[in-house]
Amino acid sequence: MRDCGLECTLEGSTKASRFQGWVLLLTICAAGIGGTFQFGYNLSIINAPTLYIQEFTNETWQMRTGRPLPDHLVLLVWSLIVSLYPLGGLLGALLAGPLAITLGRKKSLLVNNIFVVAAATLFGFSRRAGSFEMVMLGRLLVGVSAGVSMNVQPMYLGESAPKELRGAVAMTSAIFTALGIVMGQVVGLRELLGGPQAWPLLLASCLVPGVLQLASLPLLPESPRYLLIDRGDSEACLAALQRLRGPADLAGELAELEQERAACGGRRARRPWELFGDRALRRQVASLVVLGGAMELCGNDAVYSYASAMFVQARIPPEKVQYAVIGTGGCELLATLVSCVVIERVGRRVLLMGGYCLMTCWGSVFTAALCLQSSFPWMPYLAMSCIFAFILSFGIGPAGVTGILATELFDQTARPAAYMVCGVLMWTMLFLVGLGFPFIMEGLSHFLYVPFLCVCVCAAVYTFFFLPETKGKTFLEISEELYRLNFPGWSQSPMWRGPEVVQSTEL
Repeated sequence: MRDCGLECTLEGSTKASRFQGWVLLLTICAAGIGGTFQFGYNLSIINAPTLYIQEFTNETWQMRTGRPLPDHLVLLVWSLIVSLYPLGGLLGALLAGPLAITLGRKKSLLVNNIFVVAAATLFGFSRRAGSFEMVMLGRLLVGVSAGVSMNVQPMYLGESAPKELRGAVAMTSAIFTALGIVMGQVVGLRELLGGPQAWPLLLASCLVPGVLQLASLPLLPESPRYLLIDRGDSEACLAALQRLRGPADLAGELAELEQERAACGGRRARRPWELFGDRALRRQVASLVVLGGAMELCGNDAVYSYASAMFVQARIPPEKVQYAVIGTGGCELLATLVSCVVIERVGRRVLLMGGYCLMTCWGSVFTAALCLQSSFPWMPYLAMSCIFAFILSFGIGPAGVTGILATELFDQTARPAAYMVCGVLMWTMLFLVGLGFPFIMEGLSHFLYVPFLCVCVCAAVYTFFFLPETKGKTFLEISEELYRLNFPGWSQSPMWRGPEVVQSTEL
């Protein structure tokens, strides 16, 4: 009888773990396909129709005025089309925090698809309407959508996952970004939607992942932490946990959530500017700004910009370069998958430091190869290999781990504001790098990577000395450790509920 009872218990626990795995997997896919996948997809599909959109702009202007648009103005319109995407992302990042607080994490992702539908409609009818302004407005709207999803998706997944899988689940945001980049490169091939007649469909194809999210995400639960701590709805929190975890024992996790709720003490959600004035968040804000800025200034985006030229110099036929470029996106996807598997084993610090150290190494070799490419015939091949190695190193560490920081380092009241700060920083840096890289390339020539290498070294050093490890810890344990780091001489803990100490009058 005992053996029978033991077998029943084991069978029940196995079914519970399977149930948990399936619901988590569906939640990850539903949030990701219309979330960070859209960011990567819309970032990459704009490269294929560059010449066709420029020709369309010139033809449209000529039909309106009877004379062609000068070349420099065609380039100006194209630059606006490209740069409106990060501008929209900046607006979306500012919108993400209030949306996540007011509507919740899941509803924010669903409402965000309004921008996708509007943008796809503008793209699809732009050619028939003879309006390049519709393309510009569509890029702005799809940027707003990407800005919202880049902030809300990791927040939603990080709050919904158990602590044992929190890092791996949050890393899936980077996986979907890389998957979106690869899919955008594939769909943008001339044989598919990258031709001169199909480019409006290519841009409008962002509607497909949006529709998939609208069909699947409503069937899945809201973040349990949001339901309990922000809304105070214990029953909805328990129902969400039961759907996410299955028929497992939830007493321990509920107790942890109640402790976190007590630590928040019914405080209102923080505003972004309040994070910078709170001494208790000093280490968290510094880590977010330093490492978030380093991810955008480490040179990975510049590698993508330089890849095509390196492939041509490596004697890859021009008509085959588009297939080689897909390999760069595939490298980042592979690296993020590996990082997702190992993050809960090796921790966040090791991946970040290892990624930045490897990027410094490969960037240095890449710089040497550029300087010597005229002296040795095999140097372009070495430079091409460094491009793939650099992207792999970026995917292993900074690409995914940086996005987890705002989830793990901040409590429930400060997390939306932290994601707003992180989003504004990311999109501003993305815009500045895109604007300044051509001038860096012209001014530094073969040494264009030296500033990026300095950023990689600084990020590795900061991670080693100042970033605490969060692997396997609850949000409350992380908060207590950071409190001790911010107030090294104080015994008062974050759970202390007495009057707030005014530092200037402390005895």
